[in-house]
Amino acid sequence: MLPWSSPLAGRIEHDILHSELLRDNPLGDPHERPVYVYLPPGYDDSDRRYPVVYVIQGYTGHVGMWFNRPPFRRPYPELADDVFATGDTPPAILVYVDAWTAFGGSQFLDSPATGRYHSYLCDEVVPWVDGRYRTLADPAHRAISGKSSGGYGAMITPMLRPDLFGALATHAGDALFEVCYLPDFPRAARMLRDGYESDYANFLADHAQRLHGTKDTDLELIEVYGYAAAYSGNEDGSVSLPFDELGVLVPDVWARWLANDPVRMAAEPHHAEALRAMKAIWIDAGRGDEYYLDFGATAFRRALTTAGVSDDNVHFELFDGRHGGIEYRYPLALAWLCERIAG
Repeated sequence: MLPWSSPLAGRIEHDILHSELLRDNPLGDPHERPVYVYLPPGYDDSDRRYPVVYVIQGYTGHVGMWFNRPPFRRPYPELADDVFATGDTPPAILVYVDAWTAFGGSQFLDSPATGRYHSYLCDEVVPWVDGRYRTLADPAHRAISGKSSGGYGAMITPMLRPDLFGALATHAGDALFEVCYLPDFPRAARMLRDGYESDYANFLADHAQRLHGTKDTDLELIEVYGYAAAYSGNEDGSVSLPFDELGVLVPDVWARWLANDPVRMAAEPHHAEALRAMKAIWIDAGRGDEYYLDFGATAFRRALTTAGVSDDNVHFELFDGRHGGIEYRYPLALAWLCERIAG
């Protein structure tokens, strides 16, 4: 295995989308966002139209990180290219979307504390792609895929916009919030107490003036705050925390988080209807996931059954693994999705 890039059978175009929806966002983050579009082998040789899979990232992910190459492993764009290189899988266009924020991520939701990232994806990126490439521009031929927070976005986006997306793949996606998030709250409260006088404003001010990661508490504190900004951001741009200085739940704020839990969303009649109409739903997670997202995956699968989703349209799997190092799972889901959304 070469330690540098390998040639692709297809090709990737790098472009910039000038977003009006992200312009003047609350965090002052760039409204000009990179979009990477993978075109499969043969795209330039015919007038054929292609299904599209949107690929979104986990918390702290930005689009350039797709090309990071750890030792003894290959980055996902190469693994995805392999899916189409042999001609055994129906070809598709892949779109790599950036939803980075100064808090490390947006959860692909609209929030007054971060910006309109859900609308950016649905109302700007999708029509931008359809206007520039030969796509099959309807939900039956459009899927979304992601891991962790990207897996969360992959679950909720088709429920919110079934007019756009008809298939999904979620790898260890954030779900069953009382299991995956609650353990973080007392830990974060202790970190705030011991380092920042129980005040997130003190942490944010300190964090802004130095390199991220130079204190052991940085990742956990910014992650919890980033989730709160997405799930319980207020109209004035402030962020309500779901726990107090003792780590005790604040019920009304926690209820706002739970309203965004994919497991609970799937139980709502209009979301259940959207899920029943989907052509393909892939769900997987590692049995040893550190954030217990294997339980979230199982709960989401059960919610689909309760909602009346046909077993024929669902692939569910718990595999031996943890939260990281599971990029080899993505091409398995990609091939499965492409078989089902092919034109």
